[in-house]
Amino acid sequence: MRPPTRPSQSREGGGSRSGGSGGGRFAGGDRKKEPREGGGRGGPGGFRFFQKKVCRFCQEKSLVLDYKDVEKLRKFLTEKGKIIPRRITGNCAKCQRMLARAIKKARHAAFVAFQID
Repeated sequence: MRPPTRPSQSREGGGSRSGGSGGGRFAGGDRKKEPREGGGRGGPGGFRFFQKKVCRFCQEKSLVLDYKDVEKLRKFLTEKGKIIPRRITGNCAKCQRMLARAIKKARHAAFVAFQID
């Protein structure tokens, strides 16, 4: 007979996976969840729904990415000079790659700084 591969769930200390007494990541029951202010759906509290982001470059065909257009590129950089990720900007994968290439090209041409202190 083989030994069980998973430890049994009937440990002391309740149903927490951390094993010991409360305070761990999986310890349940310590804190009660308070309802947020605002209550209903989509309000300041309660359920959060995000708005579907659309790619600016695909939506407006007139917008063209160019490494020499510094003002347009700075909108996609943080204050430290990092490229803002796609999940935040809402760009599609293709346009985010083109944007990253344009920013990197502008950095090498010294239009945009690599790092801002």
